[in-house]
Amino acid sequence: MLKKNLAIFFIFYSIYICQVTFEFFPSGLNVQPFTANALEPRVGALFQIGENELRLDIGNSLDIIKYTICTNEIFSFGADFFTWTLLRSEENFHFPVDAVDYLFGINLGYRKLVSDAEIGGRLRLSHISAHFVDGHFDNQTQTWRDSLAPQVHSREFIEFIYFIKWNSIRSYIGFTYIFHVDPTDIGKDNYQVGFEYFLENFITEKVTPFIAYDLKIINSEKYTANNSLSLGIKIGNVYGKGISFYYNYYAGKSIQGEYYNKQKNISSIGFNLDL
Repeated sequence: MLKKNLAIFFIFYSIYICQVTFEFFPSGLNVQPFTANALEPRVGALFQIGENELRLDIGNSLDIIKYTICTNEIFSFGADFFTWTLLRSEENFHFPVDAVDYLFGINLGYRKLVSDAEIGGRLRLSHISAHFVDGHFDNQTQTWRDSLAPQVHSREFIEFIYFIKWNSIRSYIGFTYIFHVDPTDIGKDNYQVGFEYFLENFITEKVTPFIAYDLKIINSEKYTANNSLSLGIKIGNVYGKGISFYYNYYAGKSIQGEYYNKQKNISSIGFNLDL
């Protein structure tokens, strides 16, 4: 009986001394976007080298609720709303929009401090829809560019990414299951690994070089590899607000849903505003 009472006492005592906080709309994100992952919220642009195409990203992720236990274990619930758009450049500062993809959904985040490292994960439930826009239509010939007419393209999926961060290096592994997709010849399982390394205090506290790589094995008619490599410098808070200037190399299937079966090999220079 004494042992039972002591056990109950220590449980309630540990809860009492452990600080628990509950926040609505906290500042920052519990789980930061994965730098080289193509499907992350960004506010910026990538200009293709040697090609008259650019990618414009508009959107953000927001943590709505943050629940902290003992300052070293953090749970979060948030929402994602962003787009990535394919444009071309023409005279008189015109940028016709060829294709645009929309993503919206919810996410759950978890992060825990363990000694000098962090472990955690992010679970996303999302919807993506893809569309051709008026810039994909050639008014002179009255035909669709590349003889590609618009098609219905949408998918709903659940994605989980687990990560470990140690000494400014964050590595991760992920899995995506698509439970509804059009066209139906797209496979439903994707696999992912990657890392990112921010060289903190290498130049100054507010100017940080970084390198990031993401490999995604996607099931699109058959299994194929999507590679994304980013090299750049971030000015501002390493894991918060700032601006990044970077080079990106991407090789794999197009991230634009209307071009989902087209192989891309792209070098780009761009910037991103971290909000």
